Amino acid sequence: MKPTRHMLALATALACAFAAPAFAQDTIKIGELNSYKAQPAFLEPYKRGMELALEEVNGKGGVLGKKLELIIRDDGANPGEAVRVAEELVTREGVVMLTGTFLSNIGLAVTNFAGQKKVFFLASEPLTDKITWADGNKYTYRLRASTYMQTAMLMPAAIAANAKRWAIVYPNYEYGQSAAATFKDMLKKAQPGAEIVTEQAPPIGKVDAGAVAQAIDDAKPDAIFNVLFGADLTKFVREGNTRGVFKNRTVVSLLSGEPEYLDPLGEETPVGWIATGYPWDKIKTPEHVAFLTAYQKKFNDYPRLGSIVGYTTIKSIAAGIAKANSTDTEKLVEAFKGLSVSSPFGTFSYRASDHQATMGAYVGKLALEKGKGTMTDIKYIDGASVLPNDADTKKLRPAAD
Repeated sequence: MKPTRHMLALATALACAFAAPAFAQDTIKIGELNSYKAQPAFLEPYKRGMELALEEVNGKGGVLGKKLELIIRDDGANPGEAVRVAEELVTREGVVMLTGTFLSNIGLAVTNFAGQKKVFFLASEPLTDKITWADGNKYTYRLRASTYMQTAMLMPAAIAANAKRWAIVYPNYEYGQSAAATFKDMLKKAQPGAEIVTEQAPPIGKVDAGAVAQAIDDAKPDAIFNVLFGADLTKFVREGNTRGVFKNRTVVSLLSGEPEYLDPLGEETPVGWIATGYPWDKIKTPEHVAFLTAYQKKFNDYPRLGSIVGYTTIKSIAAGIAKANSTDTEKLVEAFKGLSVSSPFGTFSYRASDHQATMGAYVGKLALEKGKGTMTDIKYIDGASVLPNDADTKKLRPAAD
């Protein structure tokens, strides 16, 4: 019997139907989107960290007998583009989950997408508290210590300064706004008599460093809380050093001890600042030494904080899929509740109450060694020690699940 057009079409459809699952079973596809072009200082090391972790996971047979495969896209550092890219990864590439994002406003856009589309999303880097609290949802988890957590890590030093007059400087977008608001709230509770004498909030990537530094100096603060990072931080430090803005003033600063932002400062490193960061050459724990050795062997370079985040992102995903024994979204959501993950910073977990990881950060003083910026007097702060309890968390996360 001569095949009809209908029979041929049916045969083709059946062939596709049987072929698709066979192809999909080759690997477990993870969709990763990030601002690679806009934030290369952090995200190139981040990509290397992911590469090392993938090599380790897949070298041991992968997860559920399949290798993990990353499908990486640039989000254009734009929330709208990030959502478009996320949609493409899910619908066209067939990824089983999403991960990544760097800027907080991008992370929030993808968080919203994940909640609406019921797609699992592990926000690896964005720090705004809204991702796990006010705007949190059932399908979104976050790896890095949030602005709340890192600000809380710095508060003992801020309180010890016993400063009455504070200046705040931060990039005027979600991350900076979140950090500044948290600091003001914590300061008010700890030292009701302290006051904020000036707030400088330049647009991200467009700081008029001279004007900002001078405005802070003119306000005559006793201490400064800084949230600038990247090129903005470098410019601010240079202008502040020139004008003597930091002299005889306590400065507490988010992220400034991370090599991504400390290295470009070189001999201009503001000695004595108290900061969160990553003193990679001073951490001697077995977990970190093993990571450092493997990283340097593979890349002939030292890791940055981005390397830790990228590496631990993949390790978290592998552990989550293994615990779920599935790539089903709902099973992944449940598996990540209380999920324990081994990292270069030690073992941490993802809280069931707000989907926030308890991976901590290092706090120390910025210093100069052989013309390069580094951290001294370092101390690792466990993320669990600076997070609200479950009862208080519930108030911060209304109807998220």
